[in-house]
Amino acid sequence: MAEIVCVHGMAQQLKGENTLAQDWRPALLDGLIRAGYRGKEPSIDFAFYGDLFRRPGTMAAKPQQVLSDSVMDPVEEALILSWWRESSKTDPNVMPPDAATMVRTPLSTQRALNALASAHFFAGFTQHLIRLFAKQVHLYLQDEDLRATALHRVAAQISEDTRVIVAHSLGSVVAYESLCANPDWPVHTFVSLGSPLGVPSVIFEELQPEPTDGVGVWPAGLVRWTNIADRGDVVALEKNLSKCFGERVRDLLVNNEANAHDVKPYLTAEVTGRAIADGLIESDRGRRSSGTG
Repeated sequence: MAEIVCVHGMAQQLKGENTLAQDWRPALLDGLIRAGYRGKEPSIDFAFYGDLFRRPGTMAAKPQQVLSDSVMDPVEEALILSWWRESSKTDPNVMPPDAATMVRTPLSTQRALNALASAHFFAGFTQHLIRLFAKQVHLYLQDEDLRATALHRVAAQISEDTRVIVAHSLGSVVAYESLCANPDWPVHTFVSLGSPLGVPSVIFEELQPEPTDGVGVWPAGLVRWTNIADRGDVVALEKNLSKCFGERVRDLLVNNEANAHDVKPYLTAEVTGRAIADGLIESDRGRRSSGTG
């Protein structure tokens, strides 16, 4: 089984484990090279849950999975409005919302979608796709069966050899909750990329387990957590997860240029490679000290 388990983000419903591996594996290995890692090539596996969001070919599905994109839940509206607010901070093409605009109404949501259409971050994305992103986040948090299945998909890839989990976007939420639910796992290193874990109200307060006194639970058994974000990554609304989960989280910034939320430039970054390499090196030391390597 794999030393590294990767967990993908949102909008991957038309892909699969092997399709994702074609992008993730070489990019991850390139990041290790940039970091100067000289150990043996690690074994890598993928926890795939994207198909849980794939629209069925028939109407025999849960009601929330066949809702029209024009029907927006207040949580989805709040997430889209937060993306608008964050985009306006870093993108001169996006006019900032004012206080009156931020009142949660269908009109303000439509104005947010119109504003996001001019954002560099969402270049090439239709309003349909932006809504889809918000709906997948909300569906994961509200549908307990889907949530449990996604967590099970991660657990199924963890073995006694697994030491590092690398998770992107919504996948960092799935991975975090999986780690919290399984304190006996041998995983000691967590690398989150473009993570929305710190998004207030919409995600952070909805985590399982719930934060205590405004501080998220540190997964038992975890030795290191490196959180990496691009300054222009709108999904990673809170770039410093140490504010949410304590000072043990190491927050780092990267520059992915025009591809702020794309997983590949995150993976090829030297700091990402170093965070993963540190976990692998720690594992090698552990095996040598126990005489199993």
